[in-house]
Amino acid sequence: MKKVYIIGSKGIPAKYGGFETFVDKLTAGHQDENCHYVVACMRENSLKSNITEDIFNYQGATCFNVDVPNIGPAKAVLYDLIALNKAITMAKENNDVRPIFYVLACRIGPFIAHYKKRIKAINGRLFVNPDGHEWLREKWAAPIRKYWKFSERLMIKHSDLIICDSITIEKYIQHEYSSYTPKTTYIAYGTDIEPSNLTKDDTAVRDWFSKHAITEKQYYLIVGRFVPENNYEAMIKGFMQSDTKKNLVIITNVEQNKFYQKLKERTAFDSDKRIKFVGTLYQQDLLRYVREQAFAYLHGHEVGGTNPSLLEALSSTAINLLLDVGFNREVGQNGALYWGKNTLSTIINETEKIDDTTISQLQKIALTRMSEQFSWQHIIACYHNIFLEKQQGDN
Repeated sequence: MKKVYIIGSKGIPAKYGGFETFVDKLTAGHQDENCHYVVACMRENSLKSNITEDIFNYQGATCFNVDVPNIGPAKAVLYDLIALNKAITMAKENNDVRPIFYVLACRIGPFIAHYKKRIKAINGRLFVNPDGHEWLREKWAAPIRKYWKFSERLMIKHSDLIICDSITIEKYIQHEYSSYTPKTTYIAYGTDIEPSNLTKDDTAVRDWFSKHAITEKQYYLIVGRFVPENNYEAMIKGFMQSDTKKNLVIITNVEQNKFYQKLKERTAFDSDKRIKFVGTLYQQDLLRYVREQAFAYLHGHEVGGTNPSLLEALSSTAINLLLDVGFNREVGQNGALYWGKNTLSTIINETEKIDDTTISQLQKIALTRMSEQFSWQHIIACYHNIFLEKQQGDN
């Protein structure tokens, strides 16, 4: 049996986060008895589900809890190191045959050579998901950005396979680190494609829409982390400059966020009654309904890989207006419309004139693409193939 040790998510059951949701979906859809997942979990994540055991079973996967002292920004690095060390020890004790260690994100590059030697000693393989361009994120101070880039380089150097959730990221890895001749493959992130079970008359729906003074099909929508590189400033400025009478509904967490005050000063969005920051929304069925009932979705992510919120939008919102960068084009293709940082207001004005037939065509193209290329069922099958092919003699 092929054992795959997954390192780098906070753990399952998932409470939040892209990697956590990925691991949750991967284990939930697992049906191949020739492959078994072993998942590292941060103790504090498990406690949120009232799980206290050191080792527990969830959705057929073996999960082990890791205790990590709260040492600030380096906590995630220490977590990965402790988890990988424990995983290698478990694989050795179990006499696993050609185990795979799949590390999510490139946090532990400076230390990976040591662990790679231990993995190689038990005939194991190191797989890495590089995630997005973490070293470009504005939330990090310059020294941390340098660490991210350095760490990424070393993770790529020592990996047996890099699994990229974006074609753009894969091309970047191949070009940036060509001296290492990295072996890469592309497997996208996934999304649920089932429509919401809620209707217009459900109490939860009416309460939420009434609370925020919002009407179905009369708002543009943004859902995403409240960080500068997601281009909130460009989206808000572009919206404010447009002629639309519709609202802009922004679902994100702005509590205790300095960026919120900075954004207010730079855009004066509080003077525009159309703009509504409505906080977070974790009820997935209600969030799906809110997405479905948006007139259009605005997406400004610029430095990530395949972004989960973009996939959710393309599978539920009729019109999607995406920042014109490689990450977004490769996912949306001709099922979306694209804007530059200085052209959004024009695109919004033009979008208001689109006829129903064109809207239906856009939505059909997007839904078909999500169903065929980004459904969790498809993504899970791709991972099973990768993991089991490695068992069949790939050195």
